[in-house]
Amino acid sequence: MSLDSVVEHMHRQLLDHGYHDAAVVQQLLVEHDPLLDDGTVTDLIHRVHSRVSGLGVLDQFLADPTIDEVMVNGAGDLWIERAGRLECTGIIVESATTYALLERIVAPLGLRIDRTSPIVDARLPDGSRVNGVVPPLSVDGPLLTIRRFGARTIQLPEVCSPGVAKLLEWAVQSRCNIIVSGGAGAGKTTLLNAVAAFIPPDERVVTIEDAAELRLPGRHILRLECRPANAEGAGEASIRDLVRNALRMRPDRIVVGEVRSGEAIDMLQAMNTGHDGSLSTCHANSPIDALRRLETLVLMGDVALPLTAVREQLRSAVDLIVHVARHPDGSRRVVSMAEPVIKGETGDAISVNVLTDAAGELSAIPRRPFRATHLGPPLSTWVAS
Repeated sequence: MSLDSVVEHMHRQLLDHGYHDAAVVQQLLVEHDPLLDDGTVTDLIHRVHSRVSGLGVLDQFLADPTIDEVMVNGAGDLWIERAGRLECTGIIVESATTYALLERIVAPLGLRIDRTSPIVDARLPDGSRVNGVVPPLSVDGPLLTIRRFGARTIQLPEVCSPGVAKLLEWAVQSRCNIIVSGGAGAGKTTLLNAVAAFIPPDERVVTIEDAAELRLPGRHILRLECRPANAEGAGEASIRDLVRNALRMRPDRIVVGEVRSGEAIDMLQAMNTGHDGSLSTCHANSPIDALRRLETLVLMGDVALPLTAVREQLRSAVDLIVHVARHPDGSRRVVSMAEPVIKGETGDAISVNVLTDAAGELSAIPRRPFRATHLGPPLSTWVAS
């Protein structure tokens, strides 16, 4: 009998037992085949445990710290992303197995995924982000994508030039409002974690996310996570709801994992009403595109504001935009940093003052004064080479 057949046999037996700790598995294995060597028994115990209570075939990839993403494509190949590059593992995952994995992930969280609710966003206990799509939306079978939560904390000098790192450190400690922009998978959340590490540890910080990924090192961190509506359409808590609630929690700073809808206006108002030093991310192709996207998100909300007022809100609320991108070799780096400025005789055109050169090196310091009181030495001493 092959090892896979042994695992299948043990799984059926454990379902009858109703419990599956390592001692029970070992006893059943010895009864099944007394000639198994210790190494094989240990390997089988691990595989049976993954089959019964873990994520089966995915566990070996989720345990590998070099893997950033795990992708199951219907009844087909399992793909991974390692160091920014896609790799086909050659492992075929059947549709029934993918359905079982999705159910095992979402059921403990009180979520569901089926034909009436075919999309789900969730997270694993380690903070990894999970997205699932099932038919009829996914034509060729259930899809499962897991964005790994980085176990290793990334330091700023690893993803940007020394000058940019110094400026960001100064900006956070001086309570500047910062937007991190970039494409999907560019490393926005990773960079946000690295930037937020400079927040003084005693400040009260409220984080708001779709799926809680941020791991801030402070001692006074309050983490909020939005929730979709249940099967009856009730109980939804959106990012906008949580941003509004956070304003009642006496935060020193608010950190929004990603601004993507009407919560943009609430975030800008928070930045403009005493919550200096707040941080967020948004999907965009460049710093100027980030401002335009925030403009659009505000105008899409239920607050009727003229475009000139929206741009003035942006200019006064946002101090720095940091743009991160993934390079062809898979590395993720800060490629641009800019500050928003208003142009035009009537002040109705928004633009950016770019602070970096084509190589991502700091080439200028911000021109306009920040609203915040500087908590340390003057800016010039922080960015001096």
